[in-house]
Amino acid sequence: MQIGTRWSVGGEAPQSVPVAMRAAIDDEERTLVELGADTSAWRWTLTWLEGQPVVELDDGTTIRLDGDDVVVGRD
Repeated sequence: MQIGTRWSVGGEAPQSVPVAMRAAIDDEERTLVELGADTSAWRWTLTWLEGQPVVELDDGTTIRLDGDDVVVGRD
């Protein structure tokens, strides 16, 4: 595993995050706003597992690629 970077919810994802994953991040953040979640201290973490990007939110939500598909998992 290779650590990438962290950024705040509502901030801009790093350029190394694929466009499809960025769309999923935006969707997740929009849902959190709709739910009224206080995400002011939450951050996303980008890591690389076997060369593939994995993005995880502090609440345990993960976004990864499976071929050309984006998979969102929630704890």
